[in-house]
Order: sequence, then C-alpha cells, then structure tokens
Amino acid sequence: MPAASRKATLYVVVGLGVVSFALSPILVRWAEAAGGTSGLAVAVWRTGLATLLLAPAALARAREQWREWPARDAWLTAAAGGLLGLHFVCWIESLYHTSVASSTVLVTTSPVILAVLGYVLLGERLRAGVVAAIVCAVAGAALIAYGDAARAVVGTLFGNALAFGAALLASGYLLIGRVVRQRAGWLAYVFPLYAASAVTTLAVALGQGAPLLGYDWPFYAFCLAMAVGPQLIGHGAFNYALQSVPAALVGMLALLEPVGASLLAFALFGEVPPLPAVVGMLVVLAATGAVVLLRRGDEDGGRRHESGSPSERSGERAAASKVAGAPE
Repeated sequence: MPAASRKATLYVVVGLGVVSFALSPILVRWAEAAGGTSGLAVAVWRTGLATLLLAPAALARAREQWREWPARDAWLTAAAGGLLGLHFVCWIESLYHTSVASSTVLVTTSPVILAVLGYVLLGERLRAGVVAAIVCAVAGAALIAYGDAARAVVGTLFGNALAFGAALLASGYLLIGRVVRQRAGWLAYVFPLYAASAVTTLAVALGQGAPLLGYDWPFYAFCLAMAVGPQLIGHGAFNYALQSVPAALVGMLALLEPVGASLLAFALFGEVPPLPAVVGMLVVLAATGAVVLLRRGDEDGGRRHESGSPSERSGERAAASKVAGAPE
C-alpha cells in the first residue's frame, strides 16, 4: 500500500475509533431511555455480546498461543478481566447518576492514576512536571465535584465517585495488561480478558438481583451497538493505529472521547454542566494530557538507551502503549 494511502487509512481508522468511543455514553443513555433501568444489565449485555462476537476469530487464530501460555499469565489475565468487568459496572452505572461530561472526563484519568501507581508500586520516578500535572488533575476533579454538588442533584456525587472508581479499576487492568501483553498477542489476550469481564459483570448482576431479561428490543440493540462499536471497533482501531502512530499521540487522541461525548450529550439531551465543573473538566483533560506526553517522553528517551532487537523494542512499545489511556 502506498504511503499516502496508508496514512489516509490510519486517519480513517483512528477517527472511527474516536467516534465510537464518544458514542459509548450516548448509547448507554439511549439504552436507559429504552427501558434499561439497570446499569448492570447494560454492562452484562455489552461485555457478553462483545465476547461472543470475538469468539470465532479468537478460537480460530489464538489457540496455539494459549497452549503455550504459562499458568501465571492465565491467572493474571483472569484478574485483569475481573477488574475490567468491575470497571464497566462502575462506569456504566455512573451514567445513571451524573452527567456524560463529568463521567467521561473522570474515567479518562487512568494515565494520572497509573503514574501514581507506578511510583507507589513499581518505584518509578516522577518528573516535577508529572507531579504538577497530578496535582492539577486532583484540583480539577475537586472543581467538577464542587460544580456538580452546586446543582443539588441527588446522586450526582455518587455518580462521580463511581466514574473515578472506574478509572481506578481500569488502571489496575491496564497495569496487568502491561505485563501480560509483552508475551501474548492482542487477540490471544483480549478474548479471555473480555470473557472474564463478562463473567464478572454477570456475577455482580446476579448477586444484586438485577433484571437481565424482559426488555424491549431497542435496549438489546443499543447494547449490541456498544459491543460492536466502542468495545470491538474502537479498541481494535486504536490497537491497529499503534503499529504506526506514537503511543503518546494515541493517548492524547483518547482524550477526545469526553470532548465528543460532552458535545453529543449537549446536542441530544441538553446536558449543560455548571461553569465550575466545565473549568474542572478542562483542567483534568489538560493535566491528563500532560501526564501522557511526559511519561511517554521518559519511556521513549529511556528506550533509546536500551539494547535489544527491533522486534523486541516494538513489542515493548506495544505493551507500554496499553497504559496510554482507557477509552470506553
């Protein structure tokens, strides 16, 4: 494929990924309007349908890799899938209690959380700029909470807490994926990851007694759209782009999700966050983007001094890129 055509294809693929992620919270809103009274039901059907859709390709192409997997990687993947399932439970439920803008901004703070976890758990050094960005992100999150609290809407702060909890859970699953993906292909890792997340959401839903059946067909159609769009096409598009696009750029593009989702929520549902919350969102997005760029710069600089074959360095880059962000 000519370079110009390949570049155009990349733009189309990445654009498709950004659009699908921005549509994710909108689809949750539509599923709710279609009678989906339980966010747990949405999480179950989204993760379950995505797993079923991915199964034929995974069973046909990844079985050889699974036979060579060490037990440690299998357990780590199961743990990551459990965290991912809980992430979907918290994030989707948050949309039942707070605005699309607040939820999507708070859930994209995983790069900031990963920077803190890397320092606490792995002893990674933090540049002064990263520390400053983390402080700004915390201040921005506080502004969002203050602005939403001023609206005196019951459950709004609970929804924000769920969205931030979803970011914490996403950070945990990405941290595990950073380890496992150094030795496993994308499809071999993602299918059991999605399967474990589907089992987790189902277990939570059954434990809470959430109704999973009896909805009108539009509800299931919107859940299917979430499975095909954000979960399969969106993540697939970003992983395809990572072959040629720097991880830092992909991480920054992921921050377009809350921007696009907020604009769509304003146009479709008339959701207008209060001014302090809007300021807080802008601060959080800017701080998260700074963390992505600074940490990727540190990794790229350190990688230039590492030894290893080009294929090894490429694998490390792909694995590291999994922590660039956690779009929905």
